[in-house]
Amino acid sequence: MFTGLVQCVGVVTSVDMAAGRLRLGVALPPDNMQGIAIGESIAIDGVCLTVVSVNNGSCEFDVVGETLRKTTLRSAKVENPVNAERALRVGDLMGGHFVTGHIDGLGRVEKVEREGGDLLYTFHSPPELLPEIAPKGSISINGISLTVVNVVDHAFTCTVIPHTLNATTLGDKSPGDLVNLETDVLAKYVRRAAVPVRPSIPPKSEEGGERRGKGK
Repeated sequence: MFTGLVQCVGVVTSVDMAAGRLRLGVALPPDNMQGIAIGESIAIDGVCLTVVSVNNGSCEFDVVGETLRKTTLRSAKVENPVNAERALRVGDLMGGHFVTGHIDGLGRVEKVEREGGDLLYTFHSPPELLPEIAPKGSISINGISLTVVNVVDHAFTCTVIPHTLNATTLGDKSPGDLVNLETDVLAKYVRRAAVPVRPSIPPKSEEGGERRGKGK
């Protein structure tokens, strides 16, 4: 579990594809590397990955086919900057929102407009995710917890302050760039709860009555 408050920007150091999966190497700043152990979870551009190796100031992760199909990691290249956040610990401040690191789909930057010292981003969303995106709700974009300003047609907007632009890779994104989207986990449960559950109907016998077990 994560908060969507990016802790640092790492750099991709290696991209090795073998047997349908990607071995991804990411170097993090020295202060952020302290205490990282094999088996722990780190969100890379919002994708929850498991550390499989730690050496020389970098971590390695195995990225499976499903993750490659659904996230921007499929196009990762050496020297690409990536957002990184280590997993939330008991007692940590919860400054963003609950982020699982399970990406729901790919969005696309449609437009970037300046609003004073801030930037207003318009993101295109897959239509199946729109019911889980609401004005004043939360969404994770490449692992960054952002507040939704508005939802129009197949797009939504978020205002991004200078600190977020400086502390993450979002300031490098331009119209047409793809981003990882994770909707608010609470919205998922609300949406699921709103779907009526139909009780199962016992199968009928050939005579039209309900099938019952035969006595012995």
